[in-house]
Amino acid sequence: MEPLRVVVRRGAIVEAVHLAHAVAVRNGAVVASAGEAALVCYFRSSAKPFQALPVARAREDLDDRDLAIASSSHLARPDQLEAVEALLAKAPASEDELECGFEDGSRLRHNCSGKHAGMLALCRARGWTSRGYHLPDHPLQLALVAEIAAAAQVDARALRTAVDGCGVVTFALTLERMAHVYSRLERIEGGRSVAAAMRAHPELVRGPGEPDTVLMERLPGWTAKGGAEGLLCACSPDGLGLVLKVADGASRAVAPALSAFLVSLGHPVDELRRVLLENSRGEPVGEIVSD
Repeated sequence: MEPLRVVVRRGAIVEAVHLAHAVAVRNGAVVASAGEAALVCYFRSSAKPFQALPVARAREDLDDRDLAIASSSHLARPDQLEAVEALLAKAPASEDELECGFEDGSRLRHNCSGKHAGMLALCRARGWTSRGYHLPDHPLQLALVAEIAAAAQVDARALRTAVDGCGVVTFALTLERMAHVYSRLERIEGGRSVAAAMRAHPELVRGPGEPDTVLMERLPGWTAKGGAEGLLCACSPDGLGLVLKVADGASRAVAPALSAFLVSLGHPVDELRRVLLENSRGEPVGEIVSD
């Protein structure tokens, strides 16, 4: 099947076109695809629920809000920042220990601060030094490489890695393997707790109107997490894992492409079908839709 096609229409004219690859996997087998299932890209922030698994297993004192914000790419909304602060307090750790970099002059406001707070909580549980925890040779990052490799059922020695936007390790996998990873989320130790926490607090995972948050709000039992460069991964309550990757990395194409793929799987989410195109005055001037 050809890649999904998303068009940007200003007035009556198609002004831009985005292509998206998508794969769905159940029980280790591809059950639906559009484009290239063997395409390799980085897991980016879609890996966060799996990076939260070791802390979920190690810290019985963490609640749903803690695990949801540890899996998030938040928008620095007040409720999200409050959740990060609460997780730091439980770690215990200070904002100054966060190694995610700065956003608007603040480590806390960085959209990966929840993940990093969870990493600090795991360092405390394991007795690892927090200094340099983002570096690839730190015990934390070595443990996460092993975690992702085990989830993907690949050899950790062959797992290609790079540096993510927030400084920690990110992982290269085929789209088929990413969908397979998500299909297994609730079967991995700690995964059921992390997935349930994300579904309990979808507004913490990203934010209102965002594709992963909307999917969890509209499809009962589904868990979803977006990533940079036009990536989104999700899983259904009956063990279907899916991944969608916009070829040119355009995040504006994710919702319409995801909508089209979900329709093909029998799970329509109308709110994702169309993104309104507005000018700088907030006036509607067109739309972004699957073609």
